[in-house]
Amino acid sequence: MKEILLLKLGELVLKGLNRGNFEKRLMKNLAWRIRNFGEFKIYCMQSTIYVDPQSEDCDMDAALDAASRVFGIVNISRAAEVEKDIDKIISVSKEYLRDTLSNAKTFKVEAKRSDKSFPKKSPEICFEVGSALHDEFENIEVDVKNPEVLVKVEIRDRAAYVHANPIPGAGGLPVGINGRAAILLSGGIDSPVAAYMMAKRGVELFGIHFFSYPYTSERAKEKVIELARLVGKYAGNIKIAMVPFTKIQEEIRANCKEEYFTLIMRRFMMQIAERVARENNCGALITGESLGQVASQTMEALGVTENGISLPVLRPVIGMDKEEIVGIARRINTFETSILPYEDCCTVFTPKHPRTKPKLENILEEEKKLPFDALCCEAIENIEII
Repeated sequence: MKEILLLKLGELVLKGLNRGNFEKRLMKNLAWRIRNFGEFKIYCMQSTIYVDPQSEDCDMDAALDAASRVFGIVNISRAAEVEKDIDKIISVSKEYLRDTLSNAKTFKVEAKRSDKSFPKKSPEICFEVGSALHDEFENIEVDVKNPEVLVKVEIRDRAAYVHANPIPGAGGLPVGINGRAAILLSGGIDSPVAAYMMAKRGVELFGIHFFSYPYTSERAKEKVIELARLVGKYAGNIKIAMVPFTKIQEEIRANCKEEYFTLIMRRFMMQIAERVARENNCGALITGESLGQVASQTMEALGVTENGISLPVLRPVIGMDKEEIVGIARRINTFETSILPYEDCCTVFTPKHPRTKPKLENILEEEKKLPFDALCCEAIENIEII
């Protein structure tokens, strides 16, 4: 019996003239994710992507797991491929779904006849397959409203497919169709979630992390790399620009008023990030800022920190509370890494009484005490790409 993966497209089906390009990008992303699990033929027909194993040693479990994290897919089914003959469909349904139906109490059959030349219509397919399964498995009863097992029979152009209870896909849009953006990864809970959310909208990610050795440890850097790896299970490969930030923070501490430390630091970050982003073909910056969560994330503070840059700043978690952000972090498996006790540079030299409603003219006056451009250039020249 041949088994295949059926991946149903999400909002891509609503696209117009560019849909073909989006589907190609999705199949390219998918092929990259499952490349280590065997030889597969991947093709798209009728709003469905087929992942067809070309040898018996293909790891279908691993391919299914990887495909479930590829953006652009709304649900996935492991399906038995069968000849378009009702008797063979019934026979394969009994065999392929035996374990699933033997441990269930209720079921329902749904049929989709894309191939209109098939002699039986969808209601007839449902009746015949459902009756045969009901007779075969004495433990199950029909429940059309809330079945424990939803059996699906699809009559498509090349063959018929039998499967049950599809698993959810990652949804969203294929990574790469909406350009590239630079995510400022801090090592906390919020920025990996922001990265995930923008990747889900089809954005390819380039990471930027600011570290302040020896005030922050190598373990803090390793933590950020691990977070990028975890997000990368959804977003694909992520390069990270590691920006040395120690000298800048020490200069701020030595020359500027304490109440402005964080704001000036973040202005440095944004302007360095913009230069790095442009050098790496990024069309926007992404941050994990949530309005009002900390002193530097008030409306006034956000306005000050992004003043002086021209790239758009995407803030996907700006209107979310901490509980919502944590919920997503747990779901994508970044939370436990984010809470490891290795401090990032944002916690270094934190003022006791930071300004929550700063005025730009005051910040600019403080920055005159610093060789701003020289410090930015020096940091950029010493970036390490991981």
